[in-house]
Amino acid sequence: MAQSKELTPAKRKYLAELTRGFRGIILFLFLISGIINVLALTGSLYMMQIYDRALTSGSIPTLVVLSTLAIGLYVFQGGFDVIRSQVLVRVGARLDKKIAPLAHRVAIDMPRFGFSTSESLERGRDVDTVRGFLGSQGPAALFDLPWMPVYLIFIYFLHPLLGALTFAGAFVLAVLTVVSEVMTKRLSVSTRKAAIVRNTIADSNARNADVLKAMGFSGRAVSRFSEANGEHLVLQTKSNDITGTFAAVSRVLRMLLQSAVLGLGAYLTIKNELSAGAIIACSVASARALAPVDLAIGNWKAFIAARMAYHRLRDTVIALATSDEPMKLPPPSNSLVVDKITIAVPGTGQVVLSDVSFDLQPGQALGIIGPSAGGKTTLVRALTGIWPVLRGSVRLDGADLGQWREEDIGQHIGYLPQEVSLMDATIEENISRFEPNPDYRKIVDAAKAAGVHDMIVKMPDGYRTQLGPQGTALSAGQRQRLGLARALYGNPFVVIMDEPNSNLDGEGEAALTEAIEGISARGGITIVIAHRPSALAAVELVAIVQNGRMVAFGKKQDIMTPGPQITSKPAHEVPKSQARRPA
Repeated sequence: MAQSKELTPAKRKYLAELTRGFRGIILFLFLISGIINVLALTGSLYMMQIYDRALTSGSIPTLVVLSTLAIGLYVFQGGFDVIRSQVLVRVGARLDKKIAPLAHRVAIDMPRFGFSTSESLERGRDVDTVRGFLGSQGPAALFDLPWMPVYLIFIYFLHPLLGALTFAGAFVLAVLTVVSEVMTKRLSVSTRKAAIVRNTIADSNARNADVLKAMGFSGRAVSRFSEANGEHLVLQTKSNDITGTFAAVSRVLRMLLQSAVLGLGAYLTIKNELSAGAIIACSVASARALAPVDLAIGNWKAFIAARMAYHRLRDTVIALATSDEPMKLPPPSNSLVVDKITIAVPGTGQVVLSDVSFDLQPGQALGIIGPSAGGKTTLVRALTGIWPVLRGSVRLDGADLGQWREEDIGQHIGYLPQEVSLMDATIEENISRFEPNPDYRKIVDAAKAAGVHDMIVKMPDGYRTQLGPQGTALSAGQRQRLGLARALYGNPFVVIMDEPNSNLDGEGEAALTEAIEGISARGGITIVIAHRPSALAAVELVAIVQNGRMVAFGKKQDIMTPGPQITSKPAHEVPKSQARRPA
């Protein structure tokens, strides 16, 4: 992630746009906190006036006036405190509204680069952490800390020795806060990493629940989770011990200091250097002066978590900032060119596919075959932009995929993954890819092209049928055919299918063949990854990928003929004219 010192002017502008208005709110909260802390002196002044004036004079009217004035000031203090609390809650909601969609966008992208699902979703939890902290008592303590001098000055004017004692106590508590920060910072990072590992295992176990149950190793899976959870608990316990210890020491010191102030005040009163009312006033003021420090230490763990979450969210925003959005390009219709691409696994950097080149024209259909782990699915991930290309380029009508807007490229590329996972929504929403106000004719045309329209309309709710999580209400074959309909929606120029017939019956395979023929008939390009020859019935070109390279490329009748020529001619030596549709 980018660091602040590496920020470009464009990224600074993007970040400033997201945080616009927050500086003014922070200044407002700071001033409100000042008013609250000044009004908090009401108790000290009230006690001093009661002991030094009302009791000595024995005047009931004086007592009534002082009490009425104190009640009024307390009401104002409570009102400002409510305002501050409500503003902080709304600041958290506003921040959530701005950053949560960006965090979710990053969560969607992170698995493509080798991150686990739990680590990806951590960005969303970061938003919750920051918003939750802003709605707690922690921010109030932080806003009150700068106003501690108000109480120290008040106590100092009552007597310098009492001011010095209170200042010394505040200094000791501040040191405790700093020490707590130093000791918990590294532990907090380790605890978070351990929590991610634990959550990753829990997520993996939940997704593989059927396998765990059927093959009887759920107990071992639980033991694996228990081990990771135990490590997390050890780190969390150490962190809680530190923060809890410092919080307890802080409370004891604050009570000790309050008693010391009373004792010193009594001594000064005996020496006729302080009035009896001033003793009580000093005690109340010193307690109020040190309360923010005590509260800050008690909420320090939450503060550290919120600060770390905010920095990660800030890096998220910076990472998404772009200096220039690509210009909108016309829909592609002429070619798909793959030029010497090399692809590495995100996260590890291991090269798994090297120097692949081919050229496809409108109406052509390419079948890609080869042994498992040869690089076929990796090639698909590069062609769809899921994985970045290390070297080389993938071009539509001469323009690299990076020159297309993300929203636009999805309209021109249809993708059927090897493992189809439908969204928890209706069939209509799945096929239309959540397009706002979709054209029902496009949805029906895509369903018919995939041979699934009749199946849909036989359902009680038709296209409005809710599929549930990952479409588990349907069979694997039904999900695959709906995934094909989603890939065909809007007649994209390029349609890429990874093992499209792995779960299909004879009827489904016939529909798949018709769909490929339909794409070619309208001038589209089809790329099919296949193990079963039936998926290649409608393709005219075949490529062989094995050991991370494309070892052959040409017409199907030439490539599929048994013999040594299958691997004798490397793909980069095949003339591009062979890849063109015969006149």
